[in-house]
Amino acid sequence: MAGELFVDLVRAETRLWNAVDARLRAEHGIRLGQYDLLTVISSRPECRVLDLVHEVAITVGAASKSVDRLVAAGWCRRVANPADGRSSFLELTPSGVRTLSGARLTYEEEIARWTSRLLPPGTLEELANSLRTIRTALEAAQRPGCAP
Repeated sequence: MAGELFVDLVRAETRLWNAVDARLRAEHGIRLGQYDLLTVISSRPECRVLDLVHEVAITVGAASKSVDRLVAAGWCRRVANPADGRSSFLELTPSGVRTLSGARLTYEEEIARWTSRLLPPGTLEELANSLRTIRTALEAAQRPGCAP
């Protein structure tokens, strides 16, 4: 049962990701991964690359390259950290704010299309709570110094 649950969870996540990604690209010229990073950056004052690493569970190299692409697209910029000249903070540019704002409704609509329109609210809430429990446990186990 647990093996089947895992396969269904991964396959559902992949197909949902692909559906949302395709719509965001078609309507706003942004990938879902980029949208996700812009959302994190917009929600954190003095956001750093390491904040992205921890939030979306990617490597430092992947986060840094992704930020380079956001900068190249004109959606994000690096701002020198006045307390530490070796590091920088990330912030959205006006173009990044517009892109994120425009894509947000599309994102919400596409998520709703494949979740809340298919499952009753109580079932969806129970699923969300169950997944949050698993995610929280995984994140806690993967913190430095924590045993799995």
